[in-house]
Amino acid sequence: MLGPLIDASGQTMQRRKMLKNLGAAAALGATASWRTSAQAQASWPTQQPIKLMIAFPPGGPTDITMRVLAENASKVLGQSVVIENKPGAGGTLPAVQLQQSKPDGYTLAQIPLGVFRLPYTQKISWDPVKDISYIVGVTGYAFGLVVPSDSPIKTWADFVAYAKANPGKLSYGSTGVLTSPHLTMEDISLRLGMELNHIPYKGSADLMQSILGGQIMAAADSTGFLPHVQSGKLRVLNTWGEKRLPKFPDAPTLKELGLNMVQASPYGIGAPKGMDPGLVKRIHDAFQQAMEMPNHVDVLAKYDQQLMHMNPQEYSKFAEETFRREKALVDKLGLAKPS
Repeated sequence: MLGPLIDASGQTMQRRKMLKNLGAAAALGATASWRTSAQAQASWPTQQPIKLMIAFPPGGPTDITMRVLAENASKVLGQSVVIENKPGAGGTLPAVQLQQSKPDGYTLAQIPLGVFRLPYTQKISWDPVKDISYIVGVTGYAFGLVVPSDSPIKTWADFVAYAKANPGKLSYGSTGVLTSPHLTMEDISLRLGMELNHIPYKGSADLMQSILGGQIMAAADSTGFLPHVQSGKLRVLNTWGEKRLPKFPDAPTLKELGLNMVQASPYGIGAPKGMDPGLVKRIHDAFQQAMEMPNHVDVLAKYDQQLMHMNPQEYSKFAEETFRREKALVDKLGLAKPS
């Protein structure tokens, strides 16, 4: 009887010793992993340039203003912040790219409003609210609708009258399918009983080339159309803010035209999910300092944009609220994906 008891006891002791050693190894591994993570954060950003992906092509208002922001952030951080243009897909490609990136602070992305509509219009394997680390809210757009100066459409009333008399023939361009200019115009059309012909583009630069070249009859865009209005090539029919824009004092707002609508499409900067809160704060603080520099404020003002700062907590809450609100708009317009 004693032999088996001794063997069992010995095995038990060996098992306990083995488990103790494994536990110690795991603890050492966790400590080493924590130290590696902490060291990486402490040294950030010294390993490599920081990539900031933006959702629109070169030459438009977003590209121009974000490049100034990136240059400012480079000065603040002492490390290059490099812009990478990823246009198309309604402005959602940078957010998609985040899903394959490490949360190490070296890959950041502009998050346009269209990101929050994505799950309602197509099947995706990630969640725009849960699978992005929201860093900092930056600004929003000043939108409007323009037509060529030699167009027979001189006013918004002319636009509506022509559209109703010619269903599906009035062509307008936007910066992409399911972007804020597209959905806002479709919402307006639904409210007024118009049928328009939507032509999507990858960004403001392409859109402006098209309307100036006579390929479309109107363009819904942010105020990247300003130089062409000032040169006398385009006319503004309306703007979409709460108040009239100082640069276009004769253009009424949608609210003045009887449409109780305001569209500013706020955007900011996000990162891959799972980022350490300390690193989130460091990136936020750097970009807040960069966005508040006079040259960035000035270039935003060129396009009638204003600072719309949100810290990580505020930006995360904004993401949740916008995600719910955009579902209602997509459902209203009948653009939701088949269930």
